[in-house]
Amino acid sequence: MTFRRFVALGDSFTEGVGDHDPDLPNGVRGWADRVAAVLAGHEPHLMYGNLAIRGRKLLPILAEQIEPALSMRPDLVSLYAGANDVLRPRVDIDGLVEAYDEAVGRLVAGGAHVVLFTAYDPGTHPIFGALRGRFATYNELVREVAERHHTTLVDFWRLREYRDDRMWDTDRMHMAAPGHQRMAMAVLDALGVAHDLEPLPLVDRPVLSDRERRQANLAWAREHAGPWVKRRLAGTSSGDSLSPRWPAPENLGQR
Repeated sequence: MTFRRFVALGDSFTEGVGDHDPDLPNGVRGWADRVAAVLAGHEPHLMYGNLAIRGRKLLPILAEQIEPALSMRPDLVSLYAGANDVLRPRVDIDGLVEAYDEAVGRLVAGGAHVVLFTAYDPGTHPIFGALRGRFATYNELVREVAERHHTTLVDFWRLREYRDDRMWDTDRMHMAAPGHQRMAMAVLDALGVAHDLEPLPLVDRPVLSDRERRQANLAWAREHAGPWVKRRLAGTSSGDSLSPRWPAPENLGQR
């Protein structure tokens, strides 16, 4: 497939959090930028927008990003949303996916080919593993939406290489550069777009003793998990002060 206007929608997953690059907007790169670069190799005039903002839940994503995306007249849209909702103490998964389904229908009716994603399998995560059943339910409903609207689906749940800790940033919540690179490859492969991307090297991490592991877990809880929980209790988000990275379609090769 050849695309001319690609718009990426969603939360931190699509914004690129964890793939650090201080020279880019919001200090991150991410899988969507990587996909856009490959698409531009096939279509030099490719225009790319990325409206994703970290911390956003599904309904705000739909309310804030669908209309601006449609106004860009994209022929390719990616949408990842819902994981931040599933992590909340209470969630109406059926109601959320109903709204999600309607939004996907609007994007398709607007002429875009849509890429959807299931959420990652949190079964081995020390905190989120308890919510595995919720994520499985959400993912099955997303698969139904993808089938109904004939979209491309990237089944993150089944990408088992993400069980390797080295694919994740130090916060253990967001993909590191190797994880974003692997996701870009998965998206391009699902679309049938030729590319020469290869997995990034994984940096070995030191083997820890039981004591060192406990200390590392405590440090992680203090530096990452604690602030994350505090924001949830306060009703705030790490993305509250941020703007979309690419709010209007741009030709990245001309920047």
